[in-house]
Order: sequence, then C-alpha cells, then structure tokens
Amino acid sequence: MTSITAAYELAQVNIAHLKAPLDSPQLKDFVEALDPVNAVADAADGFVWRLQSDSGNATDVAVFGDDWLVINMSTWQDIDTLTAFMYQGQHRELLSRRREWFERLEEAVTVLWWVPAGHRPTVAEAEARLLHLREHGATEYAFTLRRSFPAGPAEMSGPA
Repeated sequence: MTSITAAYELAQVNIAHLKAPLDSPQLKDFVEALDPVNAVADAADGFVWRLQSDSGNATDVAVFGDDWLVINMSTWQDIDTLTAFMYQGQHRELLSRRREWFERLEEAVTVLWWVPAGHRPTVAEAEARLLHLREHGATEYAFTLRRSFPAGPAEMSGPA
C-alpha cells in the first residue's frame, strides 16, 4: 500500500429498493443473513468501518427520504479488499439472490469515493456522491468498480 493510499480509505455505499417489508416472509432469508454477513465483513481483511444503527445493521437508517430504500455503507483499505469480500462466501450468495428481495433500479445504486483515513461518511455525503455519479458518470469525486480512480482528494466536478 502506498503512502497516499494509507492516507485515504475507500468509502462505498449501495442502496436497494425493497420488494416487501423487512418483516415479511419474502425477505426472511435476507434479514436472517444480515448479522452473519456483517460479522464476516467486520472480520474481513481491509475492512475499516460500516454504518449501523442500534440494530447492528443499517436497515432502519433513512436514505433519500424513502422508507422502502435500505442502505449499506462501509469503508475499506482499498478497492482490492472490498472486492475480495464482495465476491466470496455468504456475501456472494446474497448478491446472487438480490432480485428476490429488491426492485431493479435503472439509476446507479452503488458509488465509491476516497475519504481521509479515519473519516466516517454520513448518509448525506453518500446521497450527494450517488446523485453526482448519476448526473455526471464516474469521476474522481464519485466512481464505480468498473471505472475507479486512485486514492486522493477530489472536488465535485462534471465528467472527466
């Protein structure tokens, strides 16, 4: 890890629009998997922090003022450690079943950005980054796994 990377951590957020209430039979498997998958994330190489409420997860944290949206937000050492977690084990299994539980949205639902090491992003920051990505595409300010940018500061701007 280079010194610039050590000075920054990768923030990620993804949102999903529920197909049914969290306490419904349709979402039972998803809800039951939250604690085990979060425990794996918490112990994963490169994991730094994740958004959670008193419930231990973030399913009751408001995002975009929509009660049917749920949010997952975390910080990681770098892109490699995030992707290593995302595409293995229980998390990979959950990803493969997401269409059972969540509506397909046409707009971007996942965004990445660099934060100074130790910074804990807020939901408002995440919403702003996601809206920026939707409006301008991937930039240093808000990007995706497909089009990422090196660690460092970034100002809000239009397309690169």
